[in-house]
Amino acid sequence: MRKLVLLIMFLSALVIVSCDKDEVSERFRFLTGVEWESDQLLVNSEDASGPGGMLEDFKGSAKFNEDGTGSFGQYSGTWQFAKEETELVITTEALAFPLTTIIVELTATDLKVSTAFPNPVNPQEPFNIEMSFKAK
Repeated sequence: MRKLVLLIMFLSALVIVSCDKDEVSERFRFLTGVEWESDQLLVNSEDASGPGGMLEDFKGSAKFNEDGTGSFGQYSGTWQFAKEETELVITTEALAFPLTTIIVELTATDLKVSTAFPNPVNPQEPFNIEMSFKAK
């Protein structure tokens, strides 16, 4: 009887562990399930997506692939979730350091992120960046 109980416990643990590895979060499915089109790209609450704008190169489509690679406007690189999927970290050779953003909203149709970016002219006042995307 004792061997049967141990066998049942072992099999239960095995099933639980194997299920956890196969499951992906809803946020992961939302992010990777569609291609995103930039909607608003703001720096200090002003449009920064136009010619010469600070976020001009982020304008266009963003695609977050399941393998952690992606394209973000004119950039390509890698992405990952951080802080229990409340932050998104984008790494690309085009930026000197990884861009860490706070996920403000992530649904099947909307993605909104925000971050502070160093201001080389005035380090005490970083740029406040807000980017929103719509599912294509």
